Amino acid sequence: MSTETRNTSERTAIPPATDRVDVRGPRFAAWVTTAVLVVVLLAAAVSPVAAAVLIALQAVVFAIGAAAGPREHPYGRIFATFLAPRLAPTSETEPTPPLRFAQLLGFVFAAVSLLGFVLGSTIVGAVFAGFALFAAFLNAAFGICLGCQIYPLVARLRRNSVHGGVRGPSVVTRASASGPDAPAGAPASN
Repeated sequence: MSTETRNTSERTAIPPATDRVDVRGPRFAAWVTTAVLVVVLLAAAVSPVAAAVLIALQAVVFAIGAAAGPREHPYGRIFATFLAPRLAPTSETEPTPPLRFAQLLGFVFAAVSLLGFVLGSTIVGAVFAGFALFAAFLNAAFGICLGCQIYPLVARLRRNSVHGGVRGPSVVTRASASGPDAPAGAPASN
């Protein structure tokens, strides 16, 4: 495990060597998701009903990925069954909690998109399908998982709320409240 990966795991409170998956699986899932969402947008131009059905199916896929994790994700199962056995053993893995969170975000985008199509607002449906498409394409093409990037912040906020809230202003809050010339330990002026 590289130093950068180890430091990222420590910062995000993900125990090292816990439930991890081959990085190629989520990338494959992102490519399939990208294709599905492109079809949703193309269908929206012709038939909002067809787009609604497709985005509903994709929402179910996102929900399974969020609830059960990448190993049970329908596209992940396709990867594990048909592609992984033909590939060389993986040299890189990633933790599953950020991936599950990314699927949850995808589900939210798909659900709002579906709601837009169902309520007759093709524009809202297409815009939120477009947001999901943007995130899926970033992951597929460049390996940038937006949900995974947001996950550490959400994990930290959840940890703070479980432990009785924030225990005081952060260093950033103190520095910005005190001004750029104030010493780092100086209290914020009111």
